[in-house]
Amino acid sequence: MRIAILSDIHANRQAFEAVLAAAEAQGAERVVILGDIVGYGGDPGWCVRKTMELAEQGAVVIRGNHDQAVSDPGVSMNDTARAAMEWTRTQLAADERAYLETLPFDATDECRLYVHADASSPQRFRYVTDAEAAAAHFAACTARVSFCGHVHQPALYALAPSGKITSFSPYTATGIPLLQQRRWLAVMGAVGQPRDGNPSAAFGLYDSDARELEFRRAGYDIETAAARIRAAGLPESLATRLFRGR
Repeated sequence: MRIAILSDIHANRQAFEAVLAAAEAQGAERVVILGDIVGYGGDPGWCVRKTMELAEQGAVVIRGNHDQAVSDPGVSMNDTARAAMEWTRTQLAADERAYLETLPFDATDECRLYVHADASSPQRFRYVTDAEAAAAHFAACTARVSFCGHVHQPALYALAPSGKITSFSPYTATGIPLLQQRRWLAVMGAVGQPRDGNPSAAFGLYDSDARELEFRRAGYDIETAAARIRAAGLPESLATRLFRGR
């Protein structure tokens, strides 16, 4: 089965639509969304509605910290993120807010774990940015392959039987065999707000039969996404950073 892995949509309708179209074109048979459906972008209601529709069709959906913040003002955020979240709360219908509150912090599927941040404490939303953080994740779960987001920068970590952790900066659209003798943690990057210097929307395709992972990008209409942010009166930095991918 080819599984499309998406994370950090951040209310960016244009990026979300482009990634779904690209995943379908590549033969994806299932969708997994690793959280942060809302926050930062100008179309939170549409993105939640689309996610609800995908979930009805069998998609796995995980709760991110921005999804949590819709109903939990105590979630730690910087001033820009907080301003976007205050506006987001006013844009969501009651059933959309309720849906976000029902999302799990993690989910397992066969030998795979899906989580927004790391597995050591999913509700605390710890970033996986280096081998030390990846080690904490591996110590907290038994999954052979894990997928997370939160960082907005694609990365891949491998745990060898010896206990050594190797980190990789993956190439786009290159199939990576996830060898059976290792355990793996893939950080999928962001659909709606990439921060690795590439403004194209990031996602992944995992072939569960071949045990092969591809990190992919999809170009999208950044001008319209930025215009939606500006029209909402959100901080200008949220619009301009889309063009830089940082």
